[in-house]
Amino acid sequence: MKDSRKTKTKHLLDRLSRLKEELGRSRPLSPAEALRLREHLLVEWTHHSTALEGNTLDLRETRIILLDGLTVGGKTLREHLEVIDHRDAVEWMESALKEKVPLSEALIRELHRLVLKSTFPNEAGRYRRGAVRIAGSQHVPPTASDVPDLVRKMIEVYGAMKNAHPVERAAWLHWRLAWIHPFVDGNGRTARLLMNFSLMRDGYPPAVIRKEERERYLDALEVASVKGNLEPFVQLVIERLKESLELHLAVLGQKAMTKKPKL
Repeated sequence: MKDSRKTKTKHLLDRLSRLKEELGRSRPLSPAEALRLREHLLVEWTHHSTALEGNTLDLRETRIILLDGLTVGGKTLREHLEVIDHRDAVEWMESALKEKVPLSEALIRELHRLVLKSTFPNEAGRYRRGAVRIAGSQHVPPTASDVPDLVRKMIEVYGAMKNAHPVERAAWLHWRLAWIHPFVDGNGRTARLLMNFSLMRDGYPPAVIRKEERERYLDALEVASVKGNLEPFVQLVIERLKESLELHLAVLGQKAMTKKPKL
């Protein structure tokens, strides 16, 4: 059974690699088209990542706040600030990717600082100084005194994963940060940002884990933490990344179909 799961995962990863190659061979989008696609993904990513943590803004409301700069009646200030802060973290991460900034403690803590800068400023970018528990999980995160060394070791191991598929490496990075749980709050949002930092650095678009999959997502992380089996989580990431790659290819396909033939 275990070998069967690994065979399925390898097949899915090979399919992703082919989709990525197909995307790389495609005609690039115009700046305006690329901007629209980026805005679409930014809103989706921000909406679902914050909704996984309990934010009640829907997708349309998130778009209104992020792209139109308006407020939404009946929603809390905290919910508005959460999506704005997540947007700021994504934009900072995009700049870091353009500048080829490597994965480091400083990068992780800056992403976390941006995620919590308006809602939990005293803890933004700071490692926790006490014990934490993850609601509904059997996994007990390590003691606070071990966090700095564990984060540094995580970065070291990640850097040594040269032979792993980029998607497996990104999924592992997400899981490991969640396992360490280095911050009082914002661990999930930071882990998802790091996962996409890794994917985008390797030439993939971001993968958006959807709020509708919250139970499956948490169960997959639990299986990885308690049973040491990362396969269910890797397969979830594969599905979401396949969706993102197919979206990009669909946009490029529509562009090709609407292009007038030369006479």
